[in-house]
Amino acid sequence: MRDHALRVLSIASFVLLAPLLFVQARRVRRVTPRLPPANGPHEGITAAGPHPLRLLIIGESTAVGVGVSTHLVGLAGQTARALAEATGRPVFWRVLGRSGASARALVAEFIEPAAPIDADVVVIALGVNDTISLSSVACWVDALEALLQCVRGSSLDAAIILSGVPPMQRFPAFPAPLRYVLGLRAHVLDRAAITWARGHTAVRHVPHPPVARADVPVMFCADRFHPSASGYALWGAALAAAASDILSAPARRSTLPIDRRKE
Repeated sequence: MRDHALRVLSIASFVLLAPLLFVQARRVRRVTPRLPPANGPHEGITAAGPHPLRLLIIGESTAVGVGVSTHLVGLAGQTARALAEATGRPVFWRVLGRSGASARALVAEFIEPAAPIDADVVVIALGVNDTISLSSVACWVDALEALLQCVRGSSLDAAIILSGVPPMQRFPAFPAPLRYVLGLRAHVLDRAAITWARGHTAVRHVPHPPVARADVPVMFCADRFHPSASGYALWGAALAAAASDILSAPARRSTLPIDRRKE
């Protein structure tokens, strides 16, 4: 189905089912526990060693590790460990974000006023809050572009990993038809993100890894909305594989802090 038709269908589903969706959304908000971000420092390193890769995780609640106890088992720690294994180099990781942030809010609150971003790999984990708040496709893409320009301003050669918008139809916290309407809207934003990423050098869109239906509950924490440690591990491995692929590309070898060939 063409992207335009998907957008029309998404809007129509919200309009036609608005009363029921409103009731379901209020109930989900009322019964879903509010979990805090991960405890501990918002930065760390996988192991001691020379020339560590610098990894920055930017995003919403998943970026700040909601659903797990520490960042070591959250998206940052899991991605860093997988990237260290893939590249054979230690990885210094850092987290920047806020639970509940949309893409536009992240740019305005954290990226534009922040100190210069100095990273070799930047992972962007956004989309759930833009889906829930019904951000338009144009607003979503504009925010991604603003985010990219801020990152490129101080980390020109960074590999940018844009995580796919999560498949919200699989979130156990949502009843039907709310889960399917949100899932369709998430898919619309994800399609726009794919098109946007293809138009930029060293930007890779990484879809969420497929999960068997029977395994879905294990991938979520107690609130049935955020990932569990297992969910973050699967997700982080996919992000790290894409980052390693970009970093090892022949055209980029001369721009890395050290040459990846063993000398």
